[in-house]
Amino acid sequence: MTVTQEDAFYEFLDSVSEPFTLDDVVSFVRMMDPKQVGRLRMELSSFLDSRKLAFQLDSHRWVSRRGCFESAPFVINPTKLELLNGILIPGHRCVPFANPSLLPQDYSFYWKDRAIPFTTTEGPPEEFYPYYSLFGEEYAPQYVARDNPENEAAFNSDIYEDPPEVSIKTLDMRNLYREISFVPGDHLVVRVRDWKEGSFNLDRVPKDAWARSDIYAWIEAAEGGFEDAFEFLGPGSSTEEQVAYAYWYGGKRMREIPACSLEDFIYEETDRIETVPYGIETRFWYAGKEIPDINHLAGSQLPPDQTVVESILFHCQIPVSEYVIQSYVRDSLFRREKDYSAVLERLVPPGLRLEDREWKLLRSYIASTHGEFKRIYTFFADQTMGPIRQRVAELHTAVIDLYARLKKSGVESSALPTHTYIVLSQIQNHAAAVLEDLDTDETLSPDELETIDSSLDSMIDTYEEIKELIEVAIAARRRNNLSVVNLRRDGKFMPWRMIQISIGGTDVWRRITMPENFRLADLHTAVQSVFNWTNQLAYRFSIDKPARGIEKAGALEKNLLIGELSGEGIGEMIYEYGPNWTVKVIILPRYDGGDEETLRCVAGEGAAPPEMMEGPLRFRKSVAALDWGADAEQQTARRELGPGFKPDYFDIDACNKTLNLVFCALQGTETAAKSVSGKTGS
Repeated sequence: MTVTQEDAFYEFLDSVSEPFTLDDVVSFVRMMDPKQVGRLRMELSSFLDSRKLAFQLDSHRWVSRRGCFESAPFVINPTKLELLNGILIPGHRCVPFANPSLLPQDYSFYWKDRAIPFTTTEGPPEEFYPYYSLFGEEYAPQYVARDNPENEAAFNSDIYEDPPEVSIKTLDMRNLYREISFVPGDHLVVRVRDWKEGSFNLDRVPKDAWARSDIYAWIEAAEGGFEDAFEFLGPGSSTEEQVAYAYWYGGKRMREIPACSLEDFIYEETDRIETVPYGIETRFWYAGKEIPDINHLAGSQLPPDQTVVESILFHCQIPVSEYVIQSYVRDSLFRREKDYSAVLERLVPPGLRLEDREWKLLRSYIASTHGEFKRIYTFFADQTMGPIRQRVAELHTAVIDLYARLKKSGVESSALPTHTYIVLSQIQNHAAAVLEDLDTDETLSPDELETIDSSLDSMIDTYEEIKELIEVAIAARRRNNLSVVNLRRDGKFMPWRMIQISIGGTDVWRRITMPENFRLADLHTAVQSVFNWTNQLAYRFSIDKPARGIEKAGALEKNLLIGELSGEGIGEMIYEYGPNWTVKVIILPRYDGGDEETLRCVAGEGAAPPEMMEGPLRFRKSVAALDWGADAEQQTARRELGPGFKPDYFDIDACNKTLNLVFCALQGTETAAKSVSGKTGS
């Protein structure tokens, strides 16, 4: 597919509002560019399927985003801040009804065919982030920064600190709020006026106009829509994509009123959907559940119509486009290397292998590209982009190499940090996207280069953090292989385990050490200790699939030893505490604790929620209310969380003092006197 054909394809989707067939798309694209049409039908079908750019009605027909959302209504409930200041912040409020290629500041709004004027609103950026969080909480600062050049410059001046104040483009609603006598609790009903241009009509609905039963019907449709989207789409490529498919699968009822605002639904009304971590990003997911990790690098930048060279690299777990390869060639020219051999070494690190035929094809492509670029390349014209491109290429190579070493090491995913492969994939995707942007003869603007350089610093920091954790896991695997062979039986040596425990639906976790001859009941005592819980609720340990010595999934016997679990091939468990808390337990590789080893916590984050609270959703809402809630909400949150609760506070020294007391008590039990069962392989 040519560039013109791809542009025509997107133009078609932006313009069509009626259901269409693949023949309709092919005809339109051929009319715009009749070249290279032999594989056009297959490529367009692949684009529709892989990029989720339209909703499929049946095996032959699709509906575009415009066709689905244009003229459909949705709800915005202005906040206290907006009403006090006479403004409305578009932010994420129009997702998924707005054209995703537009930024919120590009939208326009009308009241009875009268354009609503814009104004600017100043304040600390943290005050505006909640209005952009549905794009993904991690992207809220970027949306605020991109609102205007001054914000972007302020954010780029220090990537580790937010600027003290920013300004954003907001709707000037002062006269309109007075004219329509808008009061707190009233709803703004928004209807898409022109999807492609991003224009909307506003109307007012009084707060008591809708029956609560009608709102419940909408919530039920929304929960079903999101869960169907998770089944079909998984975590998707973005939260915006997840939301769009939720509104599609939720059916016509989700695109009608009475309705909830999307914000109120996600953060207030549902206990089945929540925001969860997804590597270095966030996604919506089933409440209380974790998005499973992948086991490969998923390259979202790779087009579905792969070339031969792209296919070779893709099957070698290097998901890049030819534009990335070309950027590597430009980097080689910037380094003033005499030939292209170093490009091959950086593009395909030593840990990966290609067949001779594949090496020959790849070498031929790089050699021809190198020769072509060398004739027109100017070193001095590349002085601004060259250093940045070099840094990005080095990061991309390092990620691919680390991934290859990790796969070769044989470390099980249970021994790795949560979402290790997802994080690596996200860094690789971001680096590849930047390399594509830098594959050009035209120098990018200073602002664009500064933004890329700032994001690169953040990516490198994330890479270094995940690399350190992976190196520890690989080293532990190596030590574990040796210790299995050299275990002594003289009573002076006791195998120990690192155990990671994390509370589902929160960012709270701990990593503790424990001897293999402790029971699950002892692990329960340790979990209670590190989370400052007081054993007021019933508990059980369970697994979600059968193991070698355990015929079916379900509850585990509390007298099982930690070492026995490993012998049965169980590396992960669920610790259910009361009706509201689910704790994921990961048993990490064995190590020699030595004579002085003790039960202790070696790492952790976050203050644990009170055990009697109504689960992770309520906990997150209470934590958010401490910063953003009204006075009454803050008082309720402080009462539920306890006096002096600090969400990010974790005192590891105090935790270990308590664990030491627990260890001394447990050593006095029969458990501590046992030796590890023969099932452990000792």
